[in-house]
Amino acid sequence: MDIVAAVRAFFAAQPPTLLVGLAGVVALLSVAGAIATVLTALKPDRDYRELRQRIASWWVMVALLAGALLLGWQATVLAFALVSFMALREFLSLAPIRKEDRPAILAAYLALVAAYGFIAADKYMFYLVFIPVWAFLGLPFLMAMLGQTRGFLTTAATFHWGLVTCVYNLGFAAFLMRTPDSDRLPAGAAGLVFFLLLVTEFNDVAQYVFGKLLGRRKIAPTVSPNKTWEGFLGGWLATGLLIWFAGPLFTPLAGHGLLVVAVALPLAGFAGDVTMSAVKRDIGVKDTSHAIPGHGGVLDRADSLTFTAPLYFHLLALFALGKF
Repeated sequence: MDIVAAVRAFFAAQPPTLLVGLAGVVALLSVAGAIATVLTALKPDRDYRELRQRIASWWVMVALLAGALLLGWQATVLAFALVSFMALREFLSLAPIRKEDRPAILAAYLALVAAYGFIAADKYMFYLVFIPVWAFLGLPFLMAMLGQTRGFLTTAATFHWGLVTCVYNLGFAAFLMRTPDSDRLPAGAAGLVFFLLLVTEFNDVAQYVFGKLLGRRKIAPTVSPNKTWEGFLGGWLATGLLIWFAGPLFTPLAGHGLLVVAVALPLAGFAGDVTMSAVKRDIGVKDTSHAIPGHGGVLDRADSLTFTAPLYFHLLALFALGKF
């Protein structure tokens, strides 16, 4: 009985809107699983293994992220630190890094630890400048001290791009958990992060569905051949409407601030997806790894988030959050 009472008290302490949002995601995944089961039964000649893998992976990702959000800022910061670590590891394993730059690779991982340490310590100003300024200066200096000048500029730029994309940008999502309740949060700080993840992934799915159903005109055929204007515009409109109607339930945004987020965030998600596609084409790979069955690597799944997280954070700071 004590355990049951503790569980009830735990969920009773959570913002009701956050619990409803998480329940909605579970319901959508259940419907998707049922559809996959029906399709497999109706069309046994078709191979739906990848679809089932994708849905199964979504269940795991949702369970882990939901658990982190419900447990509080410490668990969420730790979860995002792990995501950043896996994304950076994938990036550095694929990027053309020289063998003599192994000390710089170690320094990049130490920069990750320091960045998330600033989040844990709630030191926003230190976090804001650490990677864009001090890691930007320190890593090239370390490389210069190693004495290798071959491909120096390209390698230095690769390190910095990887740190900004995989650590700095994703870290803004974790830093939202440090928002105090005094900023009038309808679903708590966890609601801010949940809504970011929800609309970012909804945008990816919506663009994919509209592209499959209506796609004719390709946007960037040499970079991402499956991206179409119809998919992009359909996903943009659907995600914008989701943000407009659901935003006030999870964020303190309203009026023109909410409108700016509704217009800009789907564009940022699309930009992140296409930019990472260009990176992968340059490197010559389809996926950054096979860590997530049906999805590819962590960076494949988080590519849109690397663009939406910092934009969402700063628009919230501009229009709604007093702390930042």
